[in-house]
Amino acid sequence: MALENSMSNLPLPVVTHGAYLTLHYRLATDDGVDIVTTFNDSPATLQLGQGQLAQPLEACLLGLPEGAERTFDLGADAAFGQRNPELVQRVSRAMLDENSQRGEEYVIGDLVEFAAPSGGRFAGVLKEIDADGALFDFNHPLAGRAVKFTVRIIGIL
Repeated sequence: MALENSMSNLPLPVVTHGAYLTLHYRLATDDGVDIVTTFNDSPATLQLGQGQLAQPLEACLLGLPEGAERTFDLGADAAFGQRNPELVQRVSRAMLDENSQRGEEYVIGDLVEFAAPSGGRFAGVLKEIDADGALFDFNHPLAGRAVKFTVRIIGIL
């Protein structure tokens, strides 16, 4: 059953793979602390499938009609997955230096990007650092956390 636009009796567009969207969204911890929100500012414009939103969040949008406002409660498995202890790894000082700007100083909690052998990039949060190297957590920062994802679909192309 297609939703209809009362002014023209045409079906409302719905979110599909590859759709261009204008929307407001809010990602918050399960206890309501905002991680990111556009509701207090300009809406976001993005294309689904281009990595602008995490895939689990994009999946929530599929099939929503223009004008819809929804909140999704996503458990850790449905959102960013469980924490993987194998993704907490020690990096040599040589590798750290190779991926740093000359003279760059790091502070615990910094997000540091590394070049992957395949040519891509990956990032980790600095947990410890000493003269020999550093300990990084390469888990997604929200891994192991339930989140609330609220959206208001403003327009769909």
